[in-house]
Parts: sequence; structure tokens; C-alpha cells
Amino acid sequence: MSASVIIALTQGLAQGFISTNIPQIAGDLGATTSQATWLMVAFLIPRASMPLLLIKLRTQYGLRRFAEWAILAYLVVAVAGLAISDLRSAVVMQFLAGMVSAPLSTLAFLYMLEPLSPQWKLKLGLPMVLAMVSAGPMLARVISPALMADAGWGALHFMTLGMAAISLALVYALPLVSPPRVKVIAPMDLVSWLLIATGFGGLTVAFVTGSVYWWTEAAWLGWTLAAAVIALTTAVVIELHRQTPLLDIRWLASPAMVHLTVTLLLFRLILSEQSAGAPRMFQVLGITQGQLVPLFAIITVSTILGGLALIPFIKPDRVPLFHLIALSLIAAGAWMDSYATTDTRPAQMMISQAMIAFAGSFFLAPAMMKGLMSALARGPNYILSFIIVFLSTQSLGGAMGSGLFSTFINHREALHMQVLREELSMAGPLVIQAIALRSGALASQVADGAVRKLQAVQMIETEATNQAYVMAYNDAYLLTSLAALAALFALILHLFRDWLMVRIHRTSPTETA
Repeated sequence: MSASVIIALTQGLAQGFISTNIPQIAGDLGATTSQATWLMVAFLIPRASMPLLLIKLRTQYGLRRFAEWAILAYLVVAVAGLAISDLRSAVVMQFLAGMVSAPLSTLAFLYMLEPLSPQWKLKLGLPMVLAMVSAGPMLARVISPALMADAGWGALHFMTLGMAAISLALVYALPLVSPPRVKVIAPMDLVSWLLIATGFGGLTVAFVTGSVYWWTEAAWLGWTLAAAVIALTTAVVIELHRQTPLLDIRWLASPAMVHLTVTLLLFRLILSEQSAGAPRMFQVLGITQGQLVPLFAIITVSTILGGLALIPFIKPDRVPLFHLIALSLIAAGAWMDSYATTDTRPAQMMISQAMIAFAGSFFLAPAMMKGLMSALARGPNYILSFIIVFLSTQSLGGAMGSGLFSTFINHREALHMQVLREELSMAGPLVIQAIALRSGALASQVADGAVRKLQAVQMIETEATNQAYVMAYNDAYLLTSLAALAALFALILHLFRDWLMVRIHRTSPTETA
């Protein structure tokens, strides 16, 4: 189980190091922040589709061989990352890192569940491993400022390499029990997987870069989305006409699975508030990564506590209750965040962000348990289809959520800035007074009155820009809270319908008699 924790953190830190430090990495590579965004895109592209192929490889070639080769490949890529010299080589290496890190989540699950009895696998193992996988990217935000301060991006590579080496030693020292090998890979599986990988990759590219290059300004974004839809549609048509499909599309399209998929996707979109909201808002306000360390330390601890809190209580019949609690916490936390101002600092958002992080772990494990039990009830072949749904909604949902959140922020910031500029251009008494106050504060530093006035105006424009951004983030926080409340209301209606149906079925025999 300790090996599971190390492997989960190895994967989570590798992802978190990139997403956290894109501006600093861009500086090290001599690139712009927009160009450095492709590092995150390259890492995420293979993450959504690789598990589909890896599960087949694991079944056909044996679990132990799969684990050993997977961690060895990760170590090799980590070593090769030390040779990065420019943006192009960095993007290639991040794509390879995304491919070889995909098996680590699976290995973390397997090592956590291996020593546990059947009744404890879902009760203890599932909440713990999901909490550790979720905590990794947040923990990266805690430790990366110290690493970057020492040796820049190279320190992150050495940390990743060290974690990979420890994971390699653990995998070889603690071999997993390997079930009998079964030949399960067919030529058409590779065709379907390539189409699915193309579709998922296209969606990832579009949603991560859409807010950077802007949706209506870059024509290639539309072509990328169109190609993704065509590839996924072709894959679905092929799978529907196969006797032994890679994915059971008909089961995935059943009402229960559609409901679960939408639930997981919606929840992942809502949780994007934590990864794409507060950190970026504080960046706009001039808060450094080092000043955010206490906030993300609290978030990391809350994520782990959310998994631990489930262990004494988790049962299949309590899943709706856990989801009610999680959605309530998210709605309340996002609503608290929606009152931010330009004077808000990380310490003032610790409680709200801790509530959201706790809710994330509190929601995820029961949802996965419900899906796994549904798949197991139909047979082992359905587990693959469910795992793909779960991992794809988390990977794609994270990319989509971050992209949509950033798009909404940019749109609302432009609207608020337009209103503020109209107010400033009116040259009212308040504006004149503000210019005079700032000019007076600069008197001891700047002798020329015209220059002082120009700098005062620039200061006011900067303050207005920050105010517009904060107002936009408040709108996004409020929208997140309303989305969580809407999901909570829908869940309550669903539970009421189920309760009503039970009452009707109980009373119908009596009425007939």
C-alpha cells in the first residue's frame, strides 16, 4: 500500500509540475506562455486513451511484465527529459511522458487493492488510492516553488527522476500476482483505439488551447474539433458492428451508464474551479507561487481527509447521500469564493477551498464504486468499458473544465473592463480625485507633474484591469455554485422519484385486492 502511495504521487507530481509552472518554464525555454501551454497539451493528449490499450496489453502479456516494463519506460523518459534544450524537444518529451505515466494510475490502483480482502478493496482501497491520485497535482504546487527557486525546471526533472527510480525499485521488489494470460488483442482493436485516441486528443487540444488562441480567431480549432468528432463517430460505428468489440457501446449508451457518465463529467467540470480558478486569480493579483504554498497544503490535506472520511461509512446504498454532501460543500465553497476582492489573499480562501477539495474525494470514490459494481454484475468484460468511461471523463473533463472556465473568465473580464473604461473615461470627480491622490503619492519620486499624472493614470488602469479580472472570477465562482446547486436539486428530484416509485409498487397489490 505504501508502494501504491509512492506510485500515485509519482504520476500526480509529474502532471502538477507542468501545469503549475508554465510561466516559469516558458522563461527557461525562451518561449511565450501561450507557446508553453503546448507542454500541458502534449502531456494530456495520450492520457485519456492510453488506459484503453494498456488494459488489453496487461491482460495479454501478464500483469507482472506490464508493471515492470511500464515503470521502466517511465524511468527512461524521465532520464531523457534531462536533455531538453528548447520548446520543440520539451513538447516531444512531454508527449512521451504523458504516454508512459498513464500506466502509473493503474499500478497505483493495483498495488493498493492487492493486499486487501475482497470486502476491504472497495471500502478502504478505493477511497485511499483515489485520494492519493487526486492529491498529487496539488502537492506539486506545495513543493515546486522551493524546487524552482533552487535550480529552475531542472530541479523538477530531478525530482521526477528520483520518484521514478523509487517506483521502479518498489515494482521489482514487490511483484504483483499475475493472473493467467489471455490473448485479447485483435487487429481491429488497434484501429478502434487509434480512432478513439485521435478523437480524445483533438478534444484535448481544442479545449486546452481554445481560450489561449480564442475560439473564433483560430480556424484550426474548428477543424480540430470536427476531426475529433469524425474520428469518434467512426470508432463508434466500427464497434457497433463487431462481434467482440473493444468497448460495449450499447451498454455505455444505456440510461444508467449515460447518467453515470454525465454525473462524472459534470462533477469534473465543477471541480475545475479549484485548478483553474483561485490559482490564476491570485496570479493576476501578483501573488507568487511561494505565497500559495499554505493554501495548497490545506487543499492537499483536505483531499486526503475526504478519502479517509469515507472509509467507516462507504456502502453502495449510501452513495446518493455522499453525493448530496459533496455537492452541498462545493456549492457553499464556490459561493464563499464569489465574494473575492482585489484585496483577497490566499488565507481568506483556505476554508472554502478546503471544503471543495474534501468534497472532491468524498464524491469520486462512491461514484467509481457504483460503476464498478454495475460492471461486475454484468461480467468481467464490462469492467474495461467502465474504466474507460471513468478515466476518460476525468481526463477529458479536466481539460474541458479548465478550457471552458478560462473562456468564461476571458469573456466576462472583457465585459467588465468595457464597463469600467466607460466609467473612467467620463472623467468624473471621483476619477479626478483618484488621479490627484496617486499623483500626490508620487511627488517625492517624480518631479515632473505631467509625468506624475501619466503614471497615476496608468496605475488606475492597472487597478481597473485587476478589478475586472476579480469580478470575472467572482462570476465564474458564482456560476460554479449555481451548477452545483442545480446538480444537487436534480439529485434530490431523482431520489424523490425513486422513493415515490417504491411507494407506488408497495401500495399497488393492496389496491388490486
